[in-house]
Amino acid sequence: MAEAKQPDLNGAYYGPSIPPKQSYHSHGRRSGCGCGCCLISFLFKIILSVTVMVGIAVLIFWLIVRPNKVKFHVVNASLTEFNLTTNNMLQYNLALNMTVRNPNKKIGIYYDRIEARAYYDDEKFATTSLTPFYQGHKKTDLLNPVFIGESPILLGTSELADFNSEKSAGVFEVDVKLYLRIRFKVGSFKTGRFKPKIKCDLKLPLVANRNSAGGFDTTKCDFDF
Repeated sequence: MAEAKQPDLNGAYYGPSIPPKQSYHSHGRRSGCGCGCCLISFLFKIILSVTVMVGIAVLIFWLIVRPNKVKFHVVNASLTEFNLTTNNMLQYNLALNMTVRNPNKKIGIYYDRIEARAYYDDEKFATTSLTPFYQGHKKTDLLNPVFIGESPILLGTSELADFNSEKSAGVFEVDVKLYLRIRFKVGSFKTGRFKPKIKCDLKLPLVANRNSAGGFDTTKCDFDF
């Protein structure tokens, strides 16, 4: 008996479909920062580089120029009136001679604004403006603020007692402050504006009592920060 002939399938497979092989790619662990960290790091490097360059420039400038502090002195003072009326009005007449010394060899100074203010017991009683000027290297200039007039002033019991005591002694303690707006010049380069304050603590004898009080002593002024 002849065997049944199987049909020729030409090598084809007609069973259940075989799922395709899955390819597995190894993905490296990603940083949780990404481009944000790169940008921050880049900006940090720029800021650090700029800071270092500015520091080097300042150091070179200081080594070349060697800046010194400007010196202010009150060399003479004339107080001819300083009287407190019954209605708390202070009558005053005060003239000062001040020297301003620029000790720097390579730095000039533009004094664009000079305002002088006079205080008694921390109470401002007078203000005057002085003429702007340019001060060259290693030069001394004179300032002559004058305060004349009357102004209301409020003194407490202890302050009034101090005033009467100073009046009896013929010497008054007055503060004069200079409010400045200045620029520095190095060669042809000019800086931006700065606003320092100068404070002069003065002991002023009345002119009528100058002989008994011993006269005015030259007073050094300080930077008031």
